[in-house]
Amino acid sequence: MTYLTKPRLHHPNLAKNGLGYSRRDYEGSVSTLCAGCGHDSISAAIIQACYELEIQPHRLAKLSGIGCSSKTPDYFLGNSHGFNTVHGRMPSVLTGANLANRDLIYLGVSGDGDSASIGLGQFAHAIRRGVNMTYIVENNGVYGLTKGQFSATSDKGSKSKKGVVNTDSAVDLVGLALQLGATFVARSFSGDKHQLIPLIRAALEHPGAAFIDCLSPCIQFNNHPGSTKSFDYVREHNEAVNQLDMIVPRQPIQASYRPGEVTRVTQHDGSELALRKLAEDYDPSSRARALAYLHERQEEGEIVTGLLYLDPEASDLHHHLHTVAQPLNSLGGEVLVPGAAALERFNASMR
Repeated sequence: MTYLTKPRLHHPNLAKNGLGYSRRDYEGSVSTLCAGCGHDSISAAIIQACYELEIQPHRLAKLSGIGCSSKTPDYFLGNSHGFNTVHGRMPSVLTGANLANRDLIYLGVSGDGDSASIGLGQFAHAIRRGVNMTYIVENNGVYGLTKGQFSATSDKGSKSKKGVVNTDSAVDLVGLALQLGATFVARSFSGDKHQLIPLIRAALEHPGAAFIDCLSPCIQFNNHPGSTKSFDYVREHNEAVNQLDMIVPRQPIQASYRPGEVTRVTQHDGSELALRKLAEDYDPSSRARALAYLHERQEEGEIVTGLLYLDPEASDLHHHLHTVAQPLNSLGGEVLVPGAAALERFNASMR
């Protein structure tokens, strides 16, 4: 939560969508993340997607767990429903809310630590059950709130800013989502708004479990060893009565490249990401081919972005459970508590 708020007054000539809302109406509080953080670019993409889809803010429910990524729902759609859960438990809370009120649009925002470590089981069950939601993981490969330890999505062999080598294999959330039965699977990059905004729009309209893994650079780790201007170096050569810290503002990392092309994106710490955008003739209808293509490009050191898999006949948890069309939270006592006779008939049918 942030104490900073944006002015309520808007310029009268701001462009408006069909509902009469301006883009400002989809914003939230002022971000307290590091200047240049990729997560803020994702928030901006969500704002733009909801503005273009003409979603009424009060019809959207945004949920998150714990971490830098889980702070971001405070920075978009300030007039929507919101729930910040405990670490890794966002998927189960979202599932319960969805079952109680199917009329809302559900957007879960998580991070690689929140979903690939403590919340991995929660992630798996929400995906396999086909909860009607858009699940976005803001993936930076580190625990940004606790000084940059490797997360479960850090690549094996990668180095921390202190030079420590990661010896663990990475969890590929895209591969997991495909295997677990997600009916919409995509990967994008926070700096590629031209790709990310349409993906978020499509995910929000998808009737099933839609998953987007969004690579999002963490600017905190420019503070590398060997620099005499680093905070670590100053602390080692200074006797201070307390420890203060600051993060030098950075510009957000942007990328623009055509379908089928590979681009190398230099992050703030000097490392590179090789991003391959899916070609325009790529067929996203096969789960098996999507997995095979991911593994093929991974062997070449490339990260595939775009819509990897889409099931055009997707269904959701309400369809599987045969729930009524009316939201459960609006049903009266006479429906929810039919009485002892109805209970006895049900018990008899199970004997």
